[in-house]
Amino acid sequence: MNTSVTVTPQTFLLGGQTPINRLAYGAMRITGPGIWGPPDDSFEALMTLRELPTLGINFIDTPDSYGPNVSEWLIAEALRPYDNVIVATKAGFVRPGPGVWEMDGRPEHLHQRVERSLENLGLDQLALWQLHRIDPKIPRDEQFDAIRIMQADGLINHVGLSEVSVDDIKAASTYFDVATVQNRYNLVDRHSEDVLRYCESQHIGFIPWYPLGAGSLARADKVLQSIARTHHATPAQIALAWLLGRSPVVIAIPGTSNRRHLAENAASVHIRLTETEHARLDALA
Repeated sequence: MNTSVTVTPQTFLLGGQTPINRLAYGAMRITGPGIWGPPDDSFEALMTLRELPTLGINFIDTPDSYGPNVSEWLIAEALRPYDNVIVATKAGFVRPGPGVWEMDGRPEHLHQRVERSLENLGLDQLALWQLHRIDPKIPRDEQFDAIRIMQADGLINHVGLSEVSVDDIKAASTYFDVATVQNRYNLVDRHSEDVLRYCESQHIGFIPWYPLGAGSLARADKVLQSIARTHHATPAQIALAWLLGRSPVVIAIPGTSNRRHLAENAASVHIRLTETEHARLDALA
């Protein structure tokens, strides 16, 4: 895979090795209602995915559970052989039906799902695989050890975690290098601030999920709207610009199945907020 990207303040070195642009893409929106089944408009979803490299987006985040499998299938159909694009996936949920999520961290299930993701994406190795959740029914060390074995076997290159504490990260780090952490975090939801700061101190990529609050940030706050008008931008673009300015380890993954929205999201990397604007936005928490 060709991953030649110039390292700038808008890039992050995944695992200290692989440069990715920090404005990335989350693939939840390319599935059907309830994150189940195919999207309503498969053509537009595929065209949106194919537009990513054109806009400088070279990192895609998805799990096997979107669809399930549907997002991985569409990504492969649109972008394989992934020139200059890195696909990160994850596992740890099973999907009995639309809108239903059940954790399954059994080592045999995680291994099975890694094999299935490799098949879905048409890859020999996953560049980044993330544990979608630590299953409380299974000792976390058993889950971490299973991941260590899969990495040693060459199925996974870099490893990440999702919805974890600082203590979880430290415990996992005794089994493998933690390359990324994916916790819920956005302009008005900062319950993971301590995790972000720990990731920054350890040069771990921090991937905020729900970066725009499922669109609510684009509509809600008067301060956000005011700053957006100043920059001739949308509130969503300002919220993304704030996220990218929050820390050099933040990798933002807004999702959409629409090319126009994708272009708007990509343009947020060009917005430079002033210190005063940052302070006003910081106060929203």
